[in-house]
Order: sequence, then structure tokens, then C-alpha cells
Amino acid sequence: MNLATASPAAPISASTTFVLTILGFARLLTVRSAKGPPLPPRKPQLSPLAREIKKARPFDSPEQEAHLNLLRTAAQLGAAFETLLQPHGLSGPTYNVLRILRGAGDAGRACHEIAEHMVARGPDVTRLVDRLESRGLARRARTHTDRRVVITTISPAGLQILESLDQPILDLHKAQLGHLSRRELATLNDLLAKARRAT
Repeated sequence: MNLATASPAAPISASTTFVLTILGFARLLTVRSAKGPPLPPRKPQLSPLAREIKKARPFDSPEQEAHLNLLRTAAQLGAAFETLLQPHGLSGPTYNVLRILRGAGDAGRACHEIAEHMVARGPDVTRLVDRLESRGLARRARTHTDRRVVITTISPAGLQILESLDQPILDLHKAQLGHLSRRELATLNDLLAKARRAT
């Protein structure tokens, strides 16, 4: 075929241009409708603790979350412990002092020694011993070698109240943490000890 003698392409009519325009616009609408409306922004994933305290946003750092987790767990476990002690007229610290004195036996402990053995250092040990002595649960006496040193020992009444609490407290520990396996408990204890070493 001789290109020089070929007839030129027929011009596109106005009606054809209109039809093509309508088809293109319809296709564009179909694509947009298939995509659907824009999705709302995804909410941040919240940890169990964040949901428990109804926090709207994640914690600022893993360290912050771990710290608050420890505080909340200690408060939750400690509340049940205090409830168990309350009918016996004891608090966590006074119970701790009685346990220390029972462990010391007849030798007893000086106040500064009791303070060194306390699980949580807080209230004045002298005042704690005052309360126990006023109830007849502990006794104080000065040593023969140094009259400046006062030794505190547990009384028979103090021993009796501890014996009545030994099994209920073990049962409470089991109820609170018995759902954890031995391996999980060992890991938890190791991690808590490791966290305390940094302070």
C-alpha cells in the first residue's frame, strides 16, 4: 500500500467524543466507589494494664509500664493481705516484725536489726514495737552487757497469733499466685530481684 496515496484518517465526530468522555467518567466513578470511603485511623493497641486503668493512649515507655504494673499488682495483692490481718489487730508492718522476732528466738533483736530485716522499710520500728508490746505480743529488755541496747523478743501471745495466721496466709498466697507455674514463679522472682539490684 502506498502511504502517499492513503486516505487520511476520518476525524472523530463530536458525538463520539462525548460518548468517550461519558465512558471515562463512569469508569472513574466505578474505581472510586470500589475503593470505598477512607478508613478511620486505627486506634493504638493498649496493653492489659492500660485497659485496666482506662488509659486512652499507650504508656510513654516500657519502663513506665513495668513500674506501674508493679505498683498496681502490689496494691492488689496487699489489700487482700491487710484484710486477712485486720481482724487480728495487725498491719503488714507489725506482722512483719512479729515474724522477724519469731525467727530470732530467745535472742531477740535490737530495733536497728529489726529494721534491717523488714520487707518494706517505712514506719518507725520503735513505734511498731510499742504497739506490739502494748498488746502483750512482744517484750523488751535491756542487755546485761550494754544497758544502752534494748532487745525485743516475741511473747507467747505473739507466737500464738502467728501460729493462727500461718496456714491462712499460705492459703492466700496460693489463691493469689497459684495459677502461675513453678517455672513462671521462678522467672518472676528472678526478674523482681534483678529490678531491685538497679536501685
